[in-house]
Amino acid sequence: MRSVASISARVASFLDFCRIEKGLSNATVEAYNLDLKCFAGSLQPADSLNDPSVVHRHVDSLYQNGMSSRSIARHVTTIRNLYKFLMEQGAVDSDPTALLASPKHWHSLPKYLNKQQLSDLMASPDRNHPQGLRDGAMLEFLYATGLRVSELCRVRVSDLERDLGFVRVIGKGNKHRIVPVGKAALRAVEVYFDSGRPRLLKGRASPYLFVTNRGAAMTRQAFWKLLVGYGKKAGIFHNLTPHVLRHTFATHLLEGGADLRSVQTMLGHTDISTTQIYTHVMRSRLRKTVDDHHPRA
Repeated sequence: MRSVASISARVASFLDFCRIEKGLSNATVEAYNLDLKCFAGSLQPADSLNDPSVVHRHVDSLYQNGMSSRSIARHVTTIRNLYKFLMEQGAVDSDPTALLASPKHWHSLPKYLNKQQLSDLMASPDRNHPQGLRDGAMLEFLYATGLRVSELCRVRVSDLERDLGFVRVIGKGNKHRIVPVGKAALRAVEVYFDSGRPRLLKGRASPYLFVTNRGAAMTRQAFWKLLVGYGKKAGIFHNLTPHVLRHTFATHLLEGGADLRSVQTMLGHTDISTTQIYTHVMRSRLRKTVDDHHPRA
């Protein structure tokens, strides 16, 4: 384990484990890969992964290079996961990350659209064309379900139960969940499915619900680009991403009275602490509850 080449081989085995056995998404595995390339690049030929100073020296270099605390925290998590794997494989004698502290960082409040912005965005696609029918259906579907954009693009026709009003989703870590779909989104999908999708496919077959004019599944990069264009058309110029619609879905649900556990289930969060970024909504609702019901408010 003293040569950089042997360390690279261990990293490759770890990435294969993440991809095949843990079922992590390609995006997550690639993020791990980039972080570990950075780690491996900081190693000297005589370094050993058993030496705690190797890890501490690398993290110190991240601080010195001006990396943000959020990015450093991600690097630390990646390295910890690597060492957990190496310990289980018997490749290292001890875990030098055990006493490694993650940097503290503030959680920024999620960006979301207000109801007027959302209405303007939904009205942006030109529904006289098949692409507009598809894009309008995708916007409605994303807001109605809170799916990640990668999940949205992978929805198959067979995953959507239009009569029952729910969709089956395969999320991170190959975890399955069932998410309700609202009536407005179902209507938009119905019109797209009957009038837009056949004109895009032109007689070709595809298992995917949302397709391009070449008959392939819509990609997350293409949808992201479309969303930015529709955002500008609706007067929303800054930081509009598919994740903003996911945040909008969660925020509007909580504003409407949904409980945090239900939102966690629909978003596909493994840990409720992830869903708790929306506590700004809960706090404002508590304030309103006190104002409305306390006799001395």
